[in-house]
Amino acid sequence: MAIKALAWMVRAFEAPVYCYHEIVHNQLVVQRFEDLGVIFVDDIDDVPPGAPVMLSAHGSAPEVVTAAEAAGGYVVDAVCPLVTKVHHEVKVRAKKGYSIVYVGHDGHEEAVGTMAVAPDSIHRVESREEVAELPPFEQPVALLAQTTLSHRDWADVLDATKERFPDMWMPGRSDLCFATTNRQSALMEIAAKCDAVVVIGSANSSNTVALEKLAVDAGCERVFRVNDAKELPDDLEGIVGVTAGASAPEELVDSVIERLAPSAGVEEVRITDEDEYFPPPRNLRDLLTAVDLFGTFASGGSNAHRPAINDRQLAASAALSGLTKDGV
Repeated sequence: MAIKALAWMVRAFEAPVYCYHEIVHNQLVVQRFEDLGVIFVDDIDDVPPGAPVMLSAHGSAPEVVTAAEAAGGYVVDAVCPLVTKVHHEVKVRAKKGYSIVYVGHDGHEEAVGTMAVAPDSIHRVESREEVAELPPFEQPVALLAQTTLSHRDWADVLDATKERFPDMWMPGRSDLCFATTNRQSALMEIAAKCDAVVVIGSANSSNTVALEKLAVDAGCERVFRVNDAKELPDDLEGIVGVTAGASAPEELVDSVIERLAPSAGVEEVRITDEDEYFPPPRNLRDLLTAVDLFGTFASGGSNAHRPAINDRQLAASAALSGLTKDGV
């Protein structure tokens, strides 16, 4: 959703379009948008007043959203709905007087944005040792998590927190991202029979690093994290497992497999069908409709025969690869 949303902003506005933090943690995606005139900033004050700006999928602190809107430009918040769910849970639990234990990586953009929702009520941990160092809270305790954690990272800290705070509150549905957990489960299906595992994704992608660690923990002797096919070693042989971080475009997976050129073919391991759909933010949908209507009328077309915009059927990889420096 976030990749498609930024691609549409590039089409709708003259460069530069600004983006607060990397839209997703993937080197190829970020570089392609930079080539199209997108400027990524880590301080919202670096966005000129009136400039169009997108807020990244990892979620932003409330004061960042407020500052972006106050600057007077067109603002699209492309936060992942799963992260929005966690932000909402933090806000609700804090208002009810809970002390919140949040499992997340120090300095990760998602964790920083989530903790800013209720900074006086939230305590970040990412290990058993840090759970043991938490104070003996007088308030009821709630447990929430960064969405891109690995199964193992989450389970270990979950057990430790349950031991310390047996009456703690937890959400009815896991905070962990289905795109992350599905990939981890699929990797565990193949890891034991692989002579090597290739994980496609960037070093600052939490869920990509989680896949790399999972392959190592599963006993794979050779595990490689690569940004693209050019980084593959030349001596891979036997059965090679290939997986990718949640924000790695499909074209990266295809290019890695093409470079590997497997003589015995490719077996695809599927453990589930992902049919979840996150629509683009409402204000961007309205903008797309207006632009589409204008284009139809300007070209002499009829609104009655104008085909509907079908975002659900458009893959992020297709939206990204279809962009050029002219925005078309």
